[in-house]
Amino acid sequence: MNKRSAFTLIELMIVVVILAVLAAAVVPRLAGRTQQARISTAKMDISGNISVALDLYELDNGRFPSSDQGLNALFAKPSSSPVPTNWNGPYLKKTPIDPWGQEYKYACPGTHNNDYDLYSIGPDSNEGSEDDINNWDVEKEEKSE
Repeated sequence: MNKRSAFTLIELMIVVVILAVLAAAVVPRLAGRTQQARISTAKMDISGNISVALDLYELDNGRFPSSDQGLNALFAKPSSSPVPTNWNGPYLKKTPIDPWGQEYKYACPGTHNNDYDLYSIGPDSNEGSEDDINNWDVEKEEKSE
């Protein structure tokens, strides 16, 4: 007698149905998380990684990079005025990109903060809209928590 060990069609169909039910339960819960994760990443970059690099630059050079020098001054020594006298970078490995593929915006001196303004134009890629993520609102959120 030939004994073969294999799954029957019914067993395979039951497994497929179970996987479909599990997927139907899990996928809706994860659907909105991607955007939420991107927003959290941008907030962390603004209040953490980039801010720390800017603080180190300021500590070494006595001032933040100018708006013209921008965030590029954090990974390559600026040659434009004011040229930093004690640049000990790179402070970042590359130009920071937000989770939507755009460069973070930087202005020094800032219009919302005394030191500098740092922000992402957010998911809609329109500057000045409600979904922008910036260091003046992020700092308010952190203080209220």
